[in-house]
Amino acid sequence: MPTIEIEYEDFERLLDVKLEKDMEKLDEILAFVKGEVKAFNEKEGILTVEIKDTNRPDLWNVEGLARTLRGFLGLEKGLKKYNVAGNSNVEVQVDKRLWKIRPYIACAVIRDLKLSDTIIRGIMRLQDKLDQTYGRNRRRTSIGLYNFNLIAPPLHYTVTKPTETNFAPLGFEQEMTLKEILEKHPKGLEYGSIVRRFDMYPILLDSKKNVLSFPPIINSNDLGKITTETRNVLVEVTGTVLETVLNTLNMVVFSLVDRGGKPYSTTIKYAYGTKKENIVTPAIKTSTMHLDIKYVNQVLGLKLTTKQVAELLKKARFDTEKRSNDSLLVCIPPYRIDIMHPIDLVEDVAIAYDYNNIQPLWRRLPTTGAITPQTELHDFAREIMIGMEFQEILTCTLTNKQSLFSKMNLKPEKIVEIANPKVQTLTCLRSWLLPSLMEFLSNNQHVEYPQKIFELGIVVVPDKRAETRTCEEQKLAAVITHAIAGFTEIKSVLDAFLAALNLKGQIEETVHPSFIDGRVGKIKIDKMDIGVIGEIHPKILEAWNLEKPVAAFEVNMSKIFRLSKLS
Repeated sequence: MPTIEIEYEDFERLLDVKLEKDMEKLDEILAFVKGEVKAFNEKEGILTVEIKDTNRPDLWNVEGLARTLRGFLGLEKGLKKYNVAGNSNVEVQVDKRLWKIRPYIACAVIRDLKLSDTIIRGIMRLQDKLDQTYGRNRRRTSIGLYNFNLIAPPLHYTVTKPTETNFAPLGFEQEMTLKEILEKHPKGLEYGSIVRRFDMYPILLDSKKNVLSFPPIINSNDLGKITTETRNVLVEVTGTVLETVLNTLNMVVFSLVDRGGKPYSTTIKYAYGTKKENIVTPAIKTSTMHLDIKYVNQVLGLKLTTKQVAELLKKARFDTEKRSNDSLLVCIPPYRIDIMHPIDLVEDVAIAYDYNNIQPLWRRLPTTGAITPQTELHDFAREIMIGMEFQEILTCTLTNKQSLFSKMNLKPEKIVEIANPKVQTLTCLRSWLLPSLMEFLSNNQHVEYPQKIFELGIVVVPDKRAETRTCEEQKLAAVITHAIAGFTEIKSVLDAFLAALNLKGQIEETVHPSFIDGRVGKIKIDKMDIGVIGEIHPKILEAWNLEKPVAAFEVNMSKIFRLSKLS
């Protein structure tokens, strides 16, 4: 989303509203243009504003913001008219060899400007923002501004060889060839890839062969620099898409007109192929669109009259003409290039009406949602464990073989591994939960004892029958650790857990390398093996740097679901 910097005092002056540096009030105002304050450097007086509407380049400068917001604030109404004051008699001859390089150019002359450092900085920011965003990093369009009093028309937009033309680029005193500019000038290094692939480079000259610019790279240091003494400015835009070039020129022209300048047109003379064509720029034209009032009300869920819609559109800086009781002809400003469909007008009606004034209506959907039986079981299992004063933890499904096997005194088994792991500690998916709980205890030895924790989460095991060759299972593991933690205590927890689920389990003697012999057993329900319980082996405690005994159990909740009455 475009983020722009504007000078606070200049914005307040153009808006003609005293904001008293109240950022909350300013945010409320900026909401009309989908903007918000991101930062305010009070020392330098710079306001950083993020515009969430990426389709409105007319808002990417202080003049455009003030123009639009004055309408929503009721300070102005209707269309702000922009007209060409006359013809500047400037002609631009376009070389046909530019067709496959950078074919289009548009120009305008702005007279009688009174520029300040603030205005110049604002125009430079607009130029840079349009070049970077709407102009796609100068590939689609780039902008140049010049002191028109130093230029001798007609202009020639032509081509030259990389080493054939010399001039001093903006910011440099010494002359350079175009090739040297691409190799040494910061802008040449940044944007040189746009033209470097061509044998000939674009160049803009006046009738005396003075270089105005090397589009889209850099302006001339002699002609392409405007100051507070400049009164008449030539604005030039070159690019690869004619519509974008014309729109970009208009955005700059409108900002300069808002600063008191008078726009004069130029004539662009093309001669591509056998067709010769003259285009007059800037092309400042309004457009019209029919808007059905029933459509507005249908979309917004309101009951607005034709007169009310017309007034709201005037707040959004449109002009309207009533065509019938149920329709309007809307006149669209030339800078509103985002208006492509009546829905765009409806959005502006809604903004002017204020979304906060529209009562929300829940949509009636023919679908119903419900918690799955598995989720009900898992939620119930969590409630049981929490009721027995266990604390739930959440650990990462990704782990490593050392945690799963080496530290648990197990031989490596087939598991689901990551093909190209980026982190050595996250190389596979866990196949059981208990190692994650042991790691958790190891990292929390500073916490007061006894410690009673559990986790209900997913484990992943290989399964050749499945489409993905893997199978996800839900398991629950619980551990108790304190000075005298033992088998009897953890078994009483397991018995209470199963009893709450209306299940009766049996413990069958077994051997498991992670547990102490004689203090470990298989957990079975109806002859189905669902887990393991016991006291953790001292080797495991040593591997995890644990000093106190640990008793634990782990059960397969997917199997329990099939056995539970909730299934």
